[in-house]
Parts: sequence; structure tokens; C-alpha cells
Amino acid sequence: MATAISLIPARGGSKGIPRENLAPLAGQPLIAYSIEDSLNCSLVERTIVSTDDPEIAEVARKYGAEVPFLRPSELARDDTQGFPVFLHALEWLQANEGFHSDICVQLRPTIPLRPSGIIECGIKMLLENLEADCVRTVCESPLTLYKRWQWGAIFAAICPAEEKRIV
Repeated sequence: MATAISLIPARGGSKGIPRENLAPLAGQPLIAYSIEDSLNCSLVERTIVSTDDPEIAEVARKYGAEVPFLRPSELARDDTQGFPVFLHALEWLQANEGFHSDICVQLRPTIPLRPSGIIECGIKMLLENLEADCVRTVCESPLTLYKRWQWGAIFAAICPAEEKRIV
């Protein structure tokens, strides 16, 4: 059987909504929902949070996630892409624990509401389609991309910079 882990990337320096990963939602920090979803998935062997922030690490551990390392600051900037964060985590686990994962599931803490069973479904899709190297969830938008772009441009044109951060 293939080994699957969940990796929850949660940096501490978000600009749009400061400390967003710890923001409360229905009595729990946002990150707690991704941790819970991962822990409830029978196909996930380990739930790992990659963070540069000691407070996020402490909260993640409290909710049952592993935080075996703190992410280097150069991988926690505004312009850091996701791939280097995953590569760092997987290489760290291999080098420091001898642990190898066949499947790595990304669970963003800023997406707390997932349909039940969606993680299992994605892992099973990968296992059944060996030619695939990734699965991504999407949902249908009520607006076409053109209309979304139009509204975004209108909003950007009429709202002061301080107000844009609220959205």
C-alpha cells in the first residue's frame, strides 16, 4: 500500500489577514479544520504542518498535527511558491527520519470547509490512475471568469488600499 501524508503549509507572516491561520472560526483556529480533516482520513499516515512560526506550531501540535521542523524563513516569504515548501518538507523527513511518502496531500488551512471523504477520494484516484502525478479539487464558480475579473477591477478602482486588505 502506498504511504500518504498530509502537509499543511501555514506561514506566520500573512499580509492580507494578519495571523490568518490562527484566526478563529466557530470557536477553533482556522488551521484546526485542516488538521482534523487529515486526522480523520484513514488513508493518511501522518499529518504534518510546515510553518516558520512557533505559535502556529504550538497550536498545530495541540490539535494533533506533527511539526517536526520549523520552515526556514526564506521559504516563508510572500512570493514563496508551494513546490519548494513541499520539497523542503519531504527532503527533511527523508534526511532526518528516513521517512518516504508516496503521496503528499496539500491541505491549505485557509480552506476549512471540505466535503466529507474528499481526501480519501483524491488519494484513491491517484492510486487507481498510476499515470497521474497529481489530483486537484475544484468547484464550479457562480460567475464566469470574465465577470469575476470585471468585478475585481471595479472593486480595485473604487476601494482605498486599506479596505482591499479586508477582502
